[in-house]
This record gives sequence, C-alpha cells and structure tokens, in this order.
Amino acid sequence: MMFAEDDLLPLSALQHLLFCERQCALIHIEQVWTENLFTAEGRIMHEQVDSGKHQSRNDVRIETALSLRSLRLGLSGKADVVEFHRDDQGSWRPYPVEYKRGKPKAANWDQVQLCAQALCLEEMLHCRVPEGALFYGQNRRRQLVCFDEKLRQETEEAAVRLHQLVRSGITPSARYEKKCESCSLLQICLPKVAGQGKCVSRYLARVLVDGDKL
Repeated sequence: MMFAEDDLLPLSALQHLLFCERQCALIHIEQVWTENLFTAEGRIMHEQVDSGKHQSRNDVRIETALSLRSLRLGLSGKADVVEFHRDDQGSWRPYPVEYKRGKPKAANWDQVQLCAQALCLEEMLHCRVPEGALFYGQNRRRQLVCFDEKLRQETEEAAVRLHQLVRSGITPSARYEKKCESCSLLQICLPKVAGQGKCVSRYLARVLVDGDKL
C-alpha cells in the first residue's frame, strides 16, 4: 500500500504517539497546541540547526532542513541534519542526525523518530541507511543509533498505529502518569480531572459549589 501525498502525516507525530496517544490525538486530530519551557527550548534548538545551509568537510557533506517523505509509511517532514559520508567506492551514504533538547530518555521515542527519517531516506535515495545519531543539548554529545530490524519493525508498526488513530478521529481518554507533568498540553488535557473513571461533570459541579461558598 502506498499513501497519497494528501494523506501523509508528520514524522514528528510518531514521537507524540509513543509518548502519549492522547497527546498525539489532541495535536493531530483536534489541532490543539500550546508551548511550555521544554517545547520552546526544543523549538529554538531546531531553528538554530534548521538553517537550510549546505556544508562540506573533506569526505562529509552536510545538509540541514532536508525534506523527507515516505509514501510507503505515509510520513513526511524535515531532517534537522543529514550528513552524507563518502565511502571507499566514492558513493555518498546518508547519515541522519536529530537534535534534541535535554538528555537521552529511558524510552526509545527519539530512536523511532530517527529511524523513520532513515526509512524515508532509503525510499527516496534507493540506498541502505544502517545508522544515524541523536544529539542531546544537555550533555552536548551524540548517541549512535543502529537501525536494526527490531527498531525498523517498531517504527513501521508505530506508523501504522498513527494512521489508525488519526483515521479514527477519536481522542483517547485521559490517564494521569508522572510524565504528564512535562507535557505542554497538561492544562488542556487535565488528566487528573478527566482521567479514566472520573466524571468531568461532577468535578465542574463541585467547583461551582465551592465557588458559591467563597
């Protein structure tokens, strides 16, 4: 199955999906967005990197803000940086580098997003992309990411789930977890109020009653 251009979803939505399906639905179905300190820092870092400039350093060519797409996965977006490394045969092998604020995460959301970029490059350039890197702003270091079969399968499955979620048009119910505190949509999602098994109408009624007592 190949997706039409109009049906492509953002590469960045994969990370939203893996972080929280409700967050993903709020952003990509309900078109809700707000910033907090973390998202602002990430946006500024990407703006600094995504200059669209070209650089060459010996056997490495560097492209920034490179447009990507995969009609097979139904994804499109931009790579922060794609380095093209010249091999012994004189061919240029793409090496995607994604910039992230903060530090490496316990979960592999970032690795999946980077792997999706690699799969896009493979489809576009008809070549194999075996690895890439994540650069984290807090420790100023690269983390090597090998695109093995396990990560590739997880990435493809995430792309399928993403399209199923958006196609359904249904926003999953809220469920509070510790990671919610870092989400910029916390005050919109209200997981402590609208979480599973909780009644928003009862909460609002209680707020009104408490307000009348003041």
